[in-house]
Formats: sequence, C-alpha cells, structure tokens
Amino acid sequence: MSDAALPEVFHNHLPEPVIIPAGGILLRGTLTMPPYPVGVVMFAHGSGSSRLSPRNQFVANALVSANLGTLLFDLLSEGEESERANVFDVELLAGRLRQATDWIAARPATADLPIGYFGASTGAAAALVAAAQDRRVRAIVSRGGRPDLAGDFLPDVTAATLLIVGGADQTVLALNRAAFERLGGVKRLEVVPGATHLFEEPGALESVAALARLWFLEHLGQTTVVGSRVEAVR
Repeated sequence: MSDAALPEVFHNHLPEPVIIPAGGILLRGTLTMPPYPVGVVMFAHGSGSSRLSPRNQFVANALVSANLGTLLFDLLSEGEESERANVFDVELLAGRLRQATDWIAARPATADLPIGYFGASTGAAAALVAAAQDRRVRAIVSRGGRPDLAGDFLPDVTAATLLIVGGADQTVLALNRAAFERLGGVKRLEVVPGATHLFEEPGALESVAALARLWFLEHLGQTTVVGSRVEAVR
C-alpha cells in the first residue's frame, strides 16, 4: 500500500493533540478514544519515523474502529532526534514509553483501561524492554520489528506478544525467529507471505492491521479469536 492510499484522519473519532511530560522533555502525541473503549494501545515507532507515520496511523485507525483507544506519540523531542544515536538507543526509548504509560494510567479517561503496545522496527524492541519492566502492559504487537535488540529482557516479558514479519523480509524474519525462542509469556509469530519490510505490497498492511486488531481484542478485551488469514509460525 502506498502512502497516498493511507488515511490521513481517523474516521468517526476526533483525535486529541496531547503533550506528554517525560523527565523534563515534552513529547507531542495524538490520543484517539472511541466512545466505549475496551483498552488503549500505545504506538512506539521505529527509527526515522514519528507519530505521523502513515502506516502506524493506518493500523491505529483499524484499532479505533474496533473500540480500542490509541496513542501515537513522538518518543524523542525534535532536538533529540537530531542526535542519530538517540534513535537507536532502545533503553532510552523504552524509558520514554514507560513514562508515557504512567501518563496514560494517570488520566481519568484511560486509568482503568488495559494497556497494549504496538511497535515497529526499533520501537518494537523498546516496547518489549518497557513491558518487561512494567506488568501493566498486557499485550504487544510488533510490525517488522527488531525484538532481538531487546536482548536479555526477552525472557522477562509477560505480556502476550505477537510478532508480525513479512515473508520476503528474510533478514528480519531470521532475527524474529531467534528472538521468538527467547521470548517469555504467551507468544506467536505470524508471517505475511510475500511482504517486504514496509508491507507496501497490496493487502499486506491490511493483514497487519487485521492481525493486530484481533490480538489486542483477544488480550485486552473479551473477544475470543479463531483462525487467521496468514501463515502462523510456531
């Protein structure tokens, strides 16, 4: 799917611009809540991306349509993003994600909702590291992520984790398979046949969104998920 085909707004639900304090740094974000949310999913984008990532917005739109709230936010300030090393500092990014989780948990509208993380690329590693240190996180979905960068934190993850990788993204697929073996908790690895790293092929991103929606509904809401349209690797 090309960027031009991705939605620029969340249909039927008005996004709320928010500012998240994180240790003296203010992070910009967009919070979108459906009328009767069953959970809230926080997005951790990958290197070179931001809260404005059209792919993450596409997935977030699918989640909101399934009564899941979403928070897309920048893990770094504009000044920090200029330092390339920060973009790949997984523990720094994980710390920001934990601080944003504290912010979500302190808001009256979201305080009682179960929390999930959706991570892409290095953001997936940050999500796993953060979740290993915070048992409030109940579910994680990784899109083309680098779970291997979570290193020794992998066995400590208790959140139900879904790793989604493109079948044509061979290097990342191998890294995900190796990390999958070390990962703790309920876990699943899904391969989208023929998809490359950015899931630009027709129908590939739709498969990601569908898988993420089902996973979060199963582990944050009350839905029982049966079946899948893509190959499951166990």
